Amino acid sequence: MNNKIPAHNFHIPVMGLAYTIDSPIRVAQYGISSVISIIDDEIIEKMNSLYHKRNNLSYTEISNKIEDYRAKRITAYLDMVHDVVNVKFENFKQELSKSKEALSEYIEMLPGKSDLKKGLENLVEQKENFTENVRNFLENHLSPGSIDVNVMTKVDKDNFVKGEQLPVMFNDAHVSLRGFANSKLSSSIVLSAGMNPRLYSYFESFPDFFPNEKGELKKKIILKVSDFRSAMIQGNFLAKKGLWVSEYRVESGLNCGGHAFATDGLLLGPIMEEFKQKKNDLIASAHELMVNALTQKGIPVPVQPLEMKITVQGGVGTAEEHEFLLENYKVDSIGWGSPFLLVPEATSVDKETRDLLSKSKEEDFYLSNISPLGIPFNTVKGSTNEFFKQEKINKEKAGSSCPKKYLALSKEFGPEGICTASRKYQTVKLKDLEEVKEDITLKEYDKRKTKITEKSCLCVGLVNSSYLESEIPIKGEKQGVVVCPGPNLAYFDKEVSLSDMVKHIYGNENVMHELNRPNIFVNELKMYVEYLKNEIDEFSESFTNAQTKKWKTFKNNLIEGVNYYEQLFTETSFFKNNVKVVQVQLADYKNKINCIEIPENVKA
Repeated sequence: MNNKIPAHNFHIPVMGLAYTIDSPIRVAQYGISSVISIIDDEIIEKMNSLYHKRNNLSYTEISNKIEDYRAKRITAYLDMVHDVVNVKFENFKQELSKSKEALSEYIEMLPGKSDLKKGLENLVEQKENFTENVRNFLENHLSPGSIDVNVMTKVDKDNFVKGEQLPVMFNDAHVSLRGFANSKLSSSIVLSAGMNPRLYSYFESFPDFFPNEKGELKKKIILKVSDFRSAMIQGNFLAKKGLWVSEYRVESGLNCGGHAFATDGLLLGPIMEEFKQKKNDLIASAHELMVNALTQKGIPVPVQPLEMKITVQGGVGTAEEHEFLLENYKVDSIGWGSPFLLVPEATSVDKETRDLLSKSKEEDFYLSNISPLGIPFNTVKGSTNEFFKQEKINKEKAGSSCPKKYLALSKEFGPEGICTASRKYQTVKLKDLEEVKEDITLKEYDKRKTKITEKSCLCVGLVNSSYLESEIPIKGEKQGVVVCPGPNLAYFDKEVSLSDMVKHIYGNENVMHELNRPNIFVNELKMYVEYLKNEIDEFSESFTNAQTKKWKTFKNNLIEGVNYYEQLFTETSFFKNNVKVVQVQLADYKNKINCIEIPENVKA
């Protein structure tokens, strides 16, 4: 078990299905943790083959004809990543212990207040036994970044063979969990997109998630959450099964990449304040439930509660914001996602997409309806997927051939499920629309048609960039690339080296072009105000008491959030250079929120 203090206080979250597919191989040797999506076994198998060849390793293909091939592919890939990372890490330590220049460059990448940095700075000055002393110090203090994995809990499609439904353990997310559980990794699985009770119960099948005699966990659980209440509910659910949540990864509901799970107007600052104030409640509640469960199972019971980290991500862009979140909310790490899409050494992105991201401005990043999950999805204008999708619509062949079916979750046409981005689904829906065309206005017709055809094939679009970068042939019809950056990427406008991005995070470099970038909290507030206004404006059904109550809660939470920020910016020693601008912006948004009218014409 690794008890060394992490070298860095930031991590690279999962991005898409493949943008971080091999990020640990690229960055873990520097002590940087990152997260791999493990839902798509096809690209995982392709990348496994690629890296075996690159590292002269003997590769055995795992055919899709063998039993449980998806889980076996995931296990094999993660085992390979583990081995390659360890070799690169050993080589990196060798390099640092033999070259003062390399050691000095690495020291510049470390956070200013870290003990690791101070210790290495002392060693650089030593003239005697340099190699031996550096080697010994690194052995005792440096560890590779964690090779973590991500599973979207809701992407857990039932699977069928010749019309017969397979047992639940062969559902997509269950297979991914099994693939990770059977790997040699000692790291964490990040669960995102809310609670899936069946999946959470499946964790009990794997001993690595339970503590050993020393109270250690070989494999850990991280929950990505958007508020404290969700954390408490999910954490206690798992604790009742003897499972410990080692980290709550709080993500902004809207100021993030990929799918956006908006809160009821709860803003990031107040959410983090609640975690800070109530962390001990979270620990105490889960520990008591976990002890009872472990006792019943006859599993060793830790005397003290296990470690529980609180981390945060979504929209962080400056060293000052990074430091503020660490200091003010006492978090353990900050997630920096989208900016790393511009770092070739860290993420798997083709050149055309990276160029698009670097050139895109504020107005190009938007919250779309392209996800078949029916959840708002952050993306950018001008992607190749956008082009190919429109081309098919123009030829009256809307929709995707749907080769992977991970998001075939709609049961509208039968138990096997269908994806709303598929050609099969859209053809039926467009035919139904044609039948009522004479009964509706042209504006309403266009609106309904767009709602049907705007869905994109994420299963293919979110992996194509990695195929292109790795020069792996892409089979099937052209889908182009779907990219899912957070809106914060608008303020980064060039390709950046890993070293420079890390220095930017710690305030030793500036890679951001935009001087007028709003504060992280103001940026998120703006998104929430727009989100509420759009929800009300676009609501086409009859207003109900429940809907009106929800909007009123949303509005009140926004006002309370602004009140919190007004107090915060008065008291904090951070952001002094632009505190007056922030205060004016907060007052402006408070006025805009107060002017939002909640419809009252309720129909019982």
